[in-house]
Amino acid sequence: MGGTLGAVGGQESAEIRQGVVRLARRLSAERPAEGLSLNKSSVLAHLRRNGPMSAGALAAADHQQPQSLTRVFAELERDGLISRARDEHDGRQRVLELTETGRDALAEDMARRDAWLDVALADLTETERQVLLLAARLLRRLADSPAELPASAPTHVPSPSH
Repeated sequence: MGGTLGAVGGQESAEIRQGVVRLARRLSAERPAEGLSLNKSSVLAHLRRNGPMSAGALAAADHQQPQSLTRVFAELERDGLISRARDEHDGRQRVLELTETGRDALAEDMARRDAWLDVALADLTETERQVLLLAARLLRRLADSPAELPASAPTHVPSPSH
């Protein structure tokens, strides 16, 4: 990724953050009460995309501490959505695997949230939808970026409220 710290103005960052947060909240509101929690759907989605992985690797990929997901893993296993198996590369290690039931539950959860988004997107022009598709790819790239804030960077920049 090119550019230097400060190359993008704080106002641009604030506007992007506000848009992402508002959409995330709306998608969360569209999740049925009996649906998967955000943490559960995130765990299942990581396993669907990446295959079996250790609890530590999954937590790191989700930018969380393993301890904060311990209960989520236990509940997913209890509900038959994931299982634990021996790591084929290191038999001493255990990995989490997505079960068929977990794959189905994730697909149903995503379909329910996507239904609202499909309706909302229908109100946009083709050009606007293409811009959003490009933005989604860029947001995914930002979210997956290993870049960390340099120690010398300011930790508080005044910006409009979220």
